[in-house]
Amino acid sequence: MKAVKLFCIGMVLFLAGAMQAQVSVNVKIGAPPPWGPVGFNDTRYYYLPDVEAYYDVPSSMFIYYNGGTWIHRAHLPGRFRNYDLYGGYKVVMNDYRGDAPYSHFKEYKMKYGRGYHGEAQRTIGERPGRGNPEPKMSHESNPGNKEGGHGNGKNAGHGNGKNMKEDHGQGGGKGNKK
Repeated sequence: MKAVKLFCIGMVLFLAGAMQAQVSVNVKIGAPPPWGPVGFNDTRYYYLPDVEAYYDVPSSMFIYYNGGTWIHRAHLPGRFRNYDLYGGYKVVMNDYRGDAPYSHFKEYKMKYGRGYHGEAQRTIGERPGRGNPEPKMSHESNPGNKEGGHGNGKNAGHGNGKNMKEDHGQGGGKGNKK
């Protein structure tokens, strides 16, 4: 009888130890994504001006407007499947403390239009397969934009400066022709 009691106590201790090991597993829930900007680990939301969407850091969900309602999803909609999260600018929403960041969408859309780039940003992690590029310069500090246009200093628009036929009609800025 004494052996049975010792066996039961041993089993309870063994199972308690095993359960403790399962409980102490460290999972990073709510950690910033690798494409998030460095230095803002306690921020809840980013606003992504290029896609007019928000990113909720704790839930790892994008919030975007679609069909008359704000949608919460793990991925951006298909129309943004080629959007570069590492290269795109993230507006850190340190001033917002709520559950509906889109309540100020009109203000953010006006203040941070598509293509907005403030101060240079470095990402937390490296871009998969290609490393981390140099942070993008702000519009004002880009040497190709001395005249206030959107050029890259090689042509008159947003193109890559290699072949004007491949510019796809994205021009319109003044740029600096060389």
